Amino acid sequence: MEALFVPCRCSRCWVELVYCLGTALQGGSRIVAARGPSALPSLAMSSRFASSGEGQIWEFLRTEKRENGVAVVRLHRPDALNALSGPLMGELVSALRNMDNDPEVKAVVLTGSERAFAAGADIKEMKDKNYAEVYKTAMLEAWSEVSDIRKPIVAGVNGFALGGGCELAMMCDIIIAGENAVFGQPEIQLGTIPGAGGTQRLTRVVGKSLAMEMCLTGSRLDAHLAEKRGLVSRVVPTEQTVDEGIKVAEKIAQFSTPVIIAAKDCVNQSQELSLQQGLKYEKALFWSTFALSDRLEGMTAFKDKRKPNFTDE
Repeated sequence: MEALFVPCRCSRCWVELVYCLGTALQGGSRIVAARGPSALPSLAMSSRFASSGEGQIWEFLRTEKRENGVAVVRLHRPDALNALSGPLMGELVSALRNMDNDPEVKAVVLTGSERAFAAGADIKEMKDKNYAEVYKTAMLEAWSEVSDIRKPIVAGVNGFALGGGCELAMMCDIIIAGENAVFGQPEIQLGTIPGAGGTQRLTRVVGKSLAMEMCLTGSRLDAHLAEKRGLVSRVVPTEQTVDEGIKVAEKIAQFSTPVIIAAKDCVNQSQELSLQQGLKYEKALFWSTFALSDRLEGMTAFKDKRKPNFTDE
């Protein structure tokens, strides 16, 4: 087998090295040199906070770090139904990065108010922009960083999740919807189209026909139809939405962080790869878990009929 230098983080993380070698061995030929850092899942956990620190004060967010491995982020623009402005999204990405780099956080709950998760992008902010301006500044490009967060994000959606709000919910990993939740992509009514994944993620979830109807007519889905079509995991009473999201996050947080990240990554890759490519990707990450102490502890605990004590190693 020909082994080439891989310009990624493998030299700094033995778990990722196992992943890379597993992939190469499975392919039977070589380690491809062209892959960059973003092409590999980051199984290693950083022990430091992001530069803004744990005690950051946000203008448009309310954050809470709980003792059970769960962090809660609430969008907070009550006067604008949590419309997603540039400053709000900048704060959100920064807060999520902090939590992603915090070893005490294993899962995040993202929510809004009971009236609105997020009513959409801030139309007043973008109304007078021209093509050159939005092209040069790559408007909305930074939003995709929400989906790059390694740890699971559970969206607790009440009220309006329209336009950018629906797109933001779909960037999360699990959506728990309150009974009053309403989803939609109404951009056509504003003379434009979805710009943060609405035509792409929605189609993959609900199918071409319904996605086409929603994007071409601006029609909306109530919570129960969204559940029926697979957009949300389940529907709960509105007043219980956030608590249910926290319960799901707490259940996730019981398990090994590197394995949580690997499982999330594999499911996300299923949306990008062919079945055979996805199966190979999954197998390589499955093999890599055998380099973890937590894998041995989990199987030993099962054999001994006791609860495992995971240490994220």
